[in-house]
Amino acid sequence: MKMMRLDNSSSIYLKIAVVVALVLFVVLARTAPHPANFAPVAAVALFAGAILPRKWALSAPLAAMIASDLIIGMHSLVFVTWGSFLLIALASHRFLGNVNKTKVVLGSVSASVFFFIATNFAVWAQGMMYPLNAGGLIHSYVNALPFFRGTLTGDLFYSGVLFGAYAFVTYLATEKKLTHTA
Repeated sequence: MKMMRLDNSSSIYLKIAVVVALVLFVVLARTAPHPANFAPVAAVALFAGAILPRKWALSAPLAAMIASDLIIGMHSLVFVTWGSFLLIALASHRFLGNVNKTKVVLGSVSASVFFFIATNFAVWAQGMMYPLNAGGLIHSYVNALPFFRGTLTGDLFYSGVLFGAYAFVTYLATEKKLTHTA
């Protein structure tokens, strides 16, 4: 599917509206009761990276994380989690220019795996929960596996929702233009 990417010539109001909607979506999803790690942040980073200019794509997941972490509470690894989502948005901006279902699924799975590796490495590197050796690192990853299910299913679900809704709205807008010109 060919998805319209907003660029620097797109209306600033449209870009602001998209970022605000994405931030509100994340804040609501993260503050409402939900299964562990089943959140739309990586999906928002993927989506924003795919459709927004780079600085706008980075602002959506970062603003969403800052706002929602201020509500649910800060933690010692905020910069690792925030940085992970910024890198996901950057990668998406670079590699998801021409979006299709396969790329969305692969991007979502890759984002889940990257987030799992980065954040659990940071937990281990703090040295507060696991010994700072290979056994401790392995133990950190093994203990985090139950949470990976929520991360992966949440990323896949929310990526499908965001990219699917955008494709549908884009389709409707294109159809409306076609019927008005005929």
